[in-house]
Parts: sequence; structure tokens; C-alpha cells
Amino acid sequence: MKRFLLLVLSLWSLALVDLSRSEDGFEELIAKESLLSYLDEETVSPGANSLMVPLTLIPGAVSKGAVCLDGTPPGYHLHRGFGSGANSWVIHLEGGGWCNNIRTCVFRKTTRRGSSKFMEKQLNFTGILSNKPAENPDFYNWNRVRVRYCDGASFAGEGHDEVNQLYFRGQRIWSAVMEELMSKGMQNAKQALLSGCSAGGLASILHCDEFKALFPETTKVKCLSDAGLFLDALNVAGGRTLRNMYEGVVTLQGVEKNLPSSCTSQKDPTSCFFPENLISNVKTPMFLLNAAYDAWQVDQSLIPSIADPHGLWHECKVDRLHCNSSQIKFFQDFRNQMLNAIKTFSGSNQNGLFINSCFAHCQSELQVTWYENDSPRVGNKAVAASVGNWFFDRNTVKAIDCPYPCDKTCHDSTLK
Repeated sequence: MKRFLLLVLSLWSLALVDLSRSEDGFEELIAKESLLSYLDEETVSPGANSLMVPLTLIPGAVSKGAVCLDGTPPGYHLHRGFGSGANSWVIHLEGGGWCNNIRTCVFRKTTRRGSSKFMEKQLNFTGILSNKPAENPDFYNWNRVRVRYCDGASFAGEGHDEVNQLYFRGQRIWSAVMEELMSKGMQNAKQALLSGCSAGGLASILHCDEFKALFPETTKVKCLSDAGLFLDALNVAGGRTLRNMYEGVVTLQGVEKNLPSSCTSQKDPTSCFFPENLISNVKTPMFLLNAAYDAWQVDQSLIPSIADPHGLWHECKVDRLHCNSSQIKFFQDFRNQMLNAIKTFSGSNQNGLFINSCFAHCQSELQVTWYENDSPRVGNKAVAASVGNWFFDRNTVKAIDCPYPCDKTCHDSTLK
């Protein structure tokens, strides 16, 4: 497993160098999903003892306009809880990037990220979705749900492009899924955790308080954002790759109307799609799980091909051991920006943190990073143990790793 991840990360870095040197090259990378979720291979390649969970499409969603980019109904995978977890729920929002213009959204609707026609009929539940106590000690017997992502705006858009037959209905999908799950027994939940990875991690921040509002005050409700702390950071050429991307997403997909007024009353809509401007105003207890050197942000936002036309970062991207001192300083500055962004958030006792010094992205979905003997650790605690301790109020969890390369438990290629 570790060798597989290292190989994918290396190929990922090599692939970036061959992309077009234009902005279109970056958009094409996003649209064609070459790296939208390099963890998907594990999700759809089951082992001998895997838990394969079937896809359920939501009946009646189309009549409510709660549809994927191509107009097909949204879906989810549910594995029922049992025993002491029968009335507890984990809702995990799938990630997979965004589309920011007509061309990329038109392409996206021909993939599983824009149409339920192309979604896998079964998914392998691992990590936080595993049903084995040895793999998922605190949530294994809960009702566990993976919500499929097919709108391209972190479940937050509202609009329609009639000419190109594109439906920007992320907010309606969110509402339809929640209504469906409430009817399936979630209204009786004694405790509930909304989680999400990557674009789904951003969605878990955007929808956290909405999720809490579904339940009575007696229900214990918290939220987990995994690899969702996207930063409005400068790339190696001094540009703002991700801000330019987000501006297109927010404008095209009508996201502004669904952003929190606590932010939009003070900042522009694009700024309010960045988690760093949202997290301090979330009232529901939240846990941020993030690599300090998030692999997706490093490779696609901080060092996109357009920002490195002469390939000066190529060797560093392939193997961090080949980074020079100024390149390492660039990474450390990014880490410092992340730590500054969470200062106010961290000050609240109800919130939790696990910021490890790895080059990783999405650590709750894969078993190898969630909970195994050699899983990444901060303070001798694996991700799963830290999240569990926080959710059940066993301990205050503010786990922030020392800077790279101090952490020898990481699973990236430079920490031998």
C-alpha cells in the first residue's frame, strides 16, 4: 500500500511537468481529474475482506431540481450501523475538485464527478467508513454514509446554463441528501458527525451549522474537515492560482447566495469560499485534519506548471529530498500561513486540530493513514484516535506537528 501511494505521488509530480504552460493547462488538469483524487484507486479496488457498499440514487430528487451537472439524480452509499452505534451517523462528503468555466463543467458532466450515470455501483468503505473495530475503533458500528459529489462547487451552487445543459445545483443536492437520510432514520440520531475530504472537506465547513440545525439540541453533532483547509496563497511565481480558480467557480455556479452572510457582509464572495475566512464563524464544534504541506495545494496551487515554466521546481516536486533551502523555506512559509489561519479557530475549546508535517492529502479515507500500526502520528496518536478523543470529549486535541522534516511517521516519498 505504501509503495502504491509513493508511486502515485511520484507519477503525479512528473505528470504536472508535461502539462501545457498556459492557464488552460491548469484548468484542463482540474477538469480531466488526472489528480482530483489519487486515492480513488484504493476506493474502487477491493481486497479480500473489503466492505463493498452499493450506490443508492435519490428518488424524487430530479423533480426538486436536485441534480448533478448533467441533470441526473445524485446518490449516496449507506452501510447500516448496529449495536451501540445503531443511532449514530457519520456522513462523509466525497471530494474531487471543482469546475470553474463552461468548458471544464461540460467535460466534468461526462465523468462520475458530474453525472450519476458514470458513478461506481459499489464503493469500498475503508478508513472512517470501515465496519471493523480494528480499523475504525470509534465509528465502526455507526451508520456510515458516503455522499457522491457531482456538482463541482462543494455542494454550494445554485444556477442553470440552459445553452450548455449544465445544472449547478449543489445546494439542492445537499438538501435532498439530508432529507433522504433523515427519512432513513437519521432523524433519530443520538450523535452525528459530518465529515468530508478535499472539496468535500470544504463542503463540511460550509454546511456544518446547517447540519447541526437538522437535529434537536440533545443530539451530539460535530464536523470534521479532512484536507479542506484551502489557502489563498501565492504560487511560486507570485500569482494566486487557487483564487483565480475559485472566482470562476463562485461566479459561474451561483455560489454567492449560499455563502455565510457573516463573511459576505465583510468580504468579497470569492474570499468567502476560502475556509480560512469561514472557520472562525462556524458555531458547531469542528475538527480540522490537514497536512501542513497539503499535497494537492503544493502541486496544483502553489507550483502549477504555469508558475514554473522552466521546470526549476521539477526535481523538488518529484522528491522533496531534492529541494534546495529556498524551496524548503517556501514550504515552511506555506505552513506558517496555515498556522496563522487557524489561530482564532484553535482558541475555542470545542474545536480540534490534527496538523501533521506530511506531504499528504485526505487522511481519513484510506486505512493506511487513518488507523494502522504505522499510520501517521502526532504526539503518538494516530488520526483516528485523535478524532475519536475529540468527538467523545475524552481529551482536548490540538495536535500540531513540528516543521518538516521532523515527522518520520509520514507516508510521503521523502521520509524514508
